[in-house]
Amino acid sequence: MQYKNLNGGQELICINVDKVYDWIVKERSFDVSLAGAVITFTPAGSVPAGPILGATVTCEVNPNPALPIEILARDDRPFIIDGTQVTLQQLNIRKNFIITLIVTLADGTVLTSVPSAALMISRCEQVTLCAPEGTDVEITYTDLDCFVCTTGTLMGGEGGIITFSALTISVVTCQSIQSIFPVTVEFLAEFCEPRDDIQPECPAPIRPLQCPVVFPRV
Repeated sequence: MQYKNLNGGQELICINVDKVYDWIVKERSFDVSLAGAVITFTPAGSVPAGPILGATVTCEVNPNPALPIEILARDDRPFIIDGTQVTLQQLNIRKNFIITLIVTLADGTVLTSVPSAALMISRCEQVTLCAPEGTDVEITYTDLDCFVCTTGTLMGGEGGIITFSALTISVVTCQSIQSIFPVTVEFLAEFCEPRDDIQPECPAPIRPLQCPVVFPRV
């Protein structure tokens, strides 16, 4: 059966979209403690040898682009919601992050941990969603930040290496978690029309203001 255009420029169309099965937003914060962490920084020649005093250490955190999340387990669990029994899924999720450290020395020199020395960290949590087998789970971070809580003593070495005796990093996340599945939907729609082009107009001639108080004098 072939549909014809409807009045008003509308027609029945099909598009591929992701159906959202469930959606929650939650905050999750955690600490990472690394005793005796040895990290390489660039530029290597700017790392002083021996104890480093008066330095400020900050951090940046991002999802690991290679594998941002992993679903470790997906178990059906019965729940009573508003008097009705439903089956939801308890998901064991592992989230993977990359942390980059920035050290600002007392003289203002800025050192950044090289990509190969970035801290690869993971955190696991359990989430209950309507996410039956076959659905995908996506996590979008509306806020993802970190700060260095403690560093211990810093010791510089050869090749741009800095050793932290007691490094602790706090990570704060605000996350949007959705279970989705690709579907094809049909609906009545009207095609968009382009807006009118804005044509520049030549301004009318403008006569400069005069100074009649000064000239000509009456």
